[in-house]
Amino acid sequence: MAKKFAELEARMTPEARARARAKTQEMLESLPLDELREAREMTQEHLAKLLHVNQSAISKLERRADMYVSTLQHFVKAMGGQLEIRAVFPDGAVRIAQFGTLKKKA
Repeated sequence: MAKKFAELEARMTPEARARARAKTQEMLESLPLDELREAREMTQEHLAKLLHVNQSAISKLERRADMYVSTLQHFVKAMGGQLEIRAVFPDGAVRIAQFGTLKKKA
């Protein structure tokens, strides 16, 4: 018989619970585009309508490993977000600002 998560969690040490919470937070901060869209409770069809493309274009975009920054920026903006690009180094992270003012294609 399956056990309830609350029962399993109750038997975990405080350290194990802290590690689980940290891992959960890490996973939520790093999502593929399709999971990000789903987390925003949007369908491919709805996002396609907002971006004035067809649903198959959204499907293809979500599977791409490489794309223009402007394409990703429009995708994120259509979901209600703002794209930020950071460079992460051992001694800290820096937000790269030059992509913040990309113009929409005429």
